[in-house]
Amino acid sequence: MQKQKNVAIVGSGLVGSLLAIFLRKQGHKVTVFDRRPDVRTVQFSGRSINLAMSNRGWKALREAGVEDEIRKLALPLDKRAMHVEGKSVYFQKYGEEGEAIYSISRGVLNRKMIDLAEEAGATFRFEEKIWDVDMPNAKLYTGESEKSPWTEYQFDLIFGADGAFSRTRHKMQRQSRFNYSQHFIDVGYKELTIPANADGSHKLDNSSFHIWPRGNFMLIAMPNLDGSFTCTLFMPFEGQVSFETIKTEEQIDQFFETYFPDIKDEISNLKKDFLKNPTSAMVTIKCFPWSYYDKITLVGDSAHAIVPFYGQGMNAGFEDISVLNQKMNKYGDNWQMIFEEYQNERKPNTDAIAELSYQNFIEMSSKTADPLFLLRKKIEKKFAQSHPELWAPLYSRVTFSDNAYAEALETGNFQKSIMDRVMKVPDIEEKWDSEEIENMIIDLIKK
Repeated sequence: MQKQKNVAIVGSGLVGSLLAIFLRKQGHKVTVFDRRPDVRTVQFSGRSINLAMSNRGWKALREAGVEDEIRKLALPLDKRAMHVEGKSVYFQKYGEEGEAIYSISRGVLNRKMIDLAEEAGATFRFEEKIWDVDMPNAKLYTGESEKSPWTEYQFDLIFGADGAFSRTRHKMQRQSRFNYSQHFIDVGYKELTIPANADGSHKLDNSSFHIWPRGNFMLIAMPNLDGSFTCTLFMPFEGQVSFETIKTEEQIDQFFETYFPDIKDEISNLKKDFLKNPTSAMVTIKCFPWSYYDKITLVGDSAHAIVPFYGQGMNAGFEDISVLNQKMNKYGDNWQMIFEEYQNERKPNTDAIAELSYQNFIEMSSKTADPLFLLRKKIEKKFAQSHPELWAPLYSRVTFSDNAYAEALETGNFQKSIMDRVMKVPDIEEKWDSEEIENMIIDLIKK
């Protein structure tokens, strides 16, 4: 148990709420600030992507003592369901038997995490916006507007968990030698819904992550406990087929009839929701250092926002908190060492998952419908099953283990170089499961 500190967390999202639970378990007094209303009291806004909980996230929740509660909210998905144009639906298993990602509604999970943090003893202050941070003295200033009178709060420690456009990080950016970059991709997303059947059952297979790959754009669908699916359309903002070119109900009908005729009639309020729900942008943010004055540090998207295509944004943020807790247990009241080791250990790994996430968009939208790509994955899977000591697929390294992201990226690049050579073998379609190919991969690994 550490010496009690008076701690502020800025942001009541998933990562901030989990951090509040851990800090309360360490015996600290915790106050969580959020400029937004309490998500438990407001209607969801249609601006989210369903979450895919995997090993790293479950590990952090287990350490916090809340895993069993969260599992009640999740549906296991052990495979992709591929809806490729001109083909019947086919399935791709994610991993070995028993390995799955878990679909959870972001809104449902956030509400539960706040409940659990309050039960642990954290105090939440909603609709209270942070306007300034005095980093050397660990003070926060809140108020109704930038020009209204501010309220000053004194703390011992401040954690910025206020997302990709963090006010806490913005204050850090004014410091000398603070490195910061943001990169928006040219693809946006819009949320839609497939409702449950009249009897409450799912209209599609509810143990699959559904993907409609269409090259430069794609639709995905993830199941919810109530029988519905949360759908997300990813598409360029501008271009021949883009959000820019679909503005009327007639254009919406034509677009879905052309590219998603099998699901068009299942999406409820299609035209209304398409026009009403926001088209949201996706950004990768990198910065360093994450900590200042032994009093303030960043966690989750505030430190390392990534695009969602590996399903690791929440998992990476939860892993931040797990690592922070390890450092608290290791160094006790030495917050300088806690923050220093935390940021130095996490930075290369969050940079790695940012790169992997972008790569996976290309795979999901284009390559998953390519016969040669599917053959490549089949060769990898067969070799991994025959030689598990020599080969674990990249997806499994990221999703079904808690090994370092940086290690997964490095190993994945090495495996890619091997498979690039394998796929150039003449008549690979006929030879793919031969002893010749197996021995070739072994030789390339050992070189």
